[in-house]
Amino acid sequence: MSNTKKLIAVVGATGHQGGAVVRALQASGQFKVRALTRNPAKHPQLADEVVLADLDRPQTLKAAFAGAHGVFLVTNFHEAGTDEHKQALAAVHAAKEAGVQHFIWSTLPNVETISGGKLDVPHFTDKANIDRIVREAGFAHHTFVIAPFFYQNLLGVMAPQKQADGALGWAMPLDPQKRVIHMGDITELGHIVVGAFTQPELAGQGEHLPLVGDFLSFNEVIATLNQQGHTFSFKQVPQELFAGWFPGAKEIAEMLAYFEAHTYLGGDSHDAITLANRVAGRQPTKFSAWARANFAIPAPA
Repeated sequence: MSNTKKLIAVVGATGHQGGAVVRALQASGQFKVRALTRNPAKHPQLADEVVLADLDRPQTLKAAFAGAHGVFLVTNFHEAGTDEHKQALAAVHAAKEAGVQHFIWSTLPNVETISGGKLDVPHFTDKANIDRIVREAGFAHHTFVIAPFFYQNLLGVMAPQKQADGALGWAMPLDPQKRVIHMGDITELGHIVVGAFTQPELAGQGEHLPLVGDFLSFNEVIATLNQQGHTFSFKQVPQELFAGWFPGAKEIAEMLAYFEAHTYLGGDSHDAITLANRVAGRQPTKFSAWARANFAIPAPA
């Protein structure tokens, strides 16, 4: 019976998004899963198949996509020297040549278009510009998923830091009263991807499906955490000051300015979120529930 299952190839299978997709596909029991990684020997048990794929070596993609019904693609802008456009182009061409029927691309909003060119957030816009390549490739089905602001960021790259007054918290160029951040638990992205692969009639004609567990202001984030026993603080700082604090801070500052002006998703996203949840067949986890499970409560003084 297992031989009749459609094969899905997942790029970036060891990362946040690809890993979530692999786990959700396996849990569904409906597909055969091929995990694609640059180091298959390190991850032999990752999926039904673990195959070498390197987006910077397009010759590896022919075998990686051979026989696949579907492909999930995510690229990693964080990695030094990454040309996401070149990588995505290679993946789309290889998938098309392999006869892939359903291509799912993890994208982000086009900040340049949404802001009328006033704001420059390349790691959003560069992904958005790849949408057209996917759309015009001529796959039988194609879907766009949109990752949110990861809840996990608040324990990782944007974890609270010790401030000048000794308190733990955040200092950022963002109005903490404005509700602008579409957030979510990135480990749940796979539910949307599985839903899209199983329901192409519902989500296979170029729909944009955002994962959104919550929509909050930073004050609401902090209030939620502090109600759970933390004592975090927030200080709004000028964009120019923040931009000089660490490598990459200028783009983060522009991103936060974009959030403040247009929200994370860039406009009215109610229908897209509703469709994404319908496709996933579930409501994503709220921030308060995720925080309770993942933010360690400090011991009493």
